Amino acid sequence: MGWQIICDSQELLEMVGVRALVDDRQVAIFRVKGKFYAIDAIDPFTSAAVLARGVVGSLNGQVVVASPLLKQHFNLETGQCLEDDAVHIKTYDIRENTGKIEVLV
Repeated sequence: MGWQIICDSQELLEMVGVRALVDDRQVAIFRVKGKFYAIDAIDPFTSAAVLARGVVGSLNGQVVVASPLLKQHFNLETGQCLEDDAVHIKTYDIRENTGKIEVLV
């Protein structure tokens, strides 16, 4: 395991997701209030790689992304689906290191 550089930190806009290929996995990366999050980009309900294009916000005190297709909300810290307790997506360790965004592979 190791850290994979994704992009320069200034390339990530606040509340706007980007998709990256991390160790052959599609990962959605977000910056929310200066904090970084990385989750699977694949929507588990549709199998489409769309979560990076979802709407980011807060719901019930949690930082979430809403799938642009069926509108389920996923907690960006835990990957838990707020509408279905049985569904969650993978989250990844992410950090900013000397101006670069890195995800742990």
